[in-house]
Amino acid sequence: MTSDLATYFPLLKCRVHEVCGASSLSFAAAAAAQSGGEVFWIREAWRSERLNPVGLSEFIDPSKLLIAQVKDQLEGLAVMEEVLRDGGVSIAITDLSEAIGLTEGRRLQLAAKAGKTIGLCRISEGMGSNAAETRWRCAPVLDMDDSTLQRWELIKNKSGTLRAWNVRWNAAARRVHVAASVTE
Repeated sequence: MTSDLATYFPLLKCRVHEVCGASSLSFAAAAAAQSGGEVFWIREAWRSERLNPVGLSEFIDPSKLLIAQVKDQLEGLAVMEEVLRDGGVSIAITDLSEAIGLTEGRRLQLAAKAGKTIGLCRISEGMGSNAAETRWRCAPVLDMDDSTLQRWELIKNKSGTLRAWNVRWNAAARRVHVAASVTE
């Protein structure tokens, strides 16, 4: 089956994207892998869960991952904006705990464009910004033979149509493999 996922993923450079859902961490890790370079991940220090660089090694080389712990979301957005504008990394990822407004979203978009890098915000369902280029909803798919099977839905797209795919991670190739294009 021919897939058009390649039209949308890897994520468009110079833009900020959003992802939500139970498999948003896997999506972010796959996006980091596909970006092909250094990864800057911003997290609020109060969160109980932690990122383990070794745990992400199936996706990216742990030596290419820099994790920043910030006090709160406001500080995290400031760091994200500076990292995007600097352009020293392939992708900057942040975990947002609250919705951001159009102004904050637009500032991130301008910074990503200036730095020619990719921004990705992990958000809760229903929390997206109007400034996001794309928004994805990602969830695991029950498959007794493949625990990596996921459904990725493109639920917002400023420059194209909305679609969905069942995908799996190919650890050997470090890339996403389309299992099936989903029709609604």
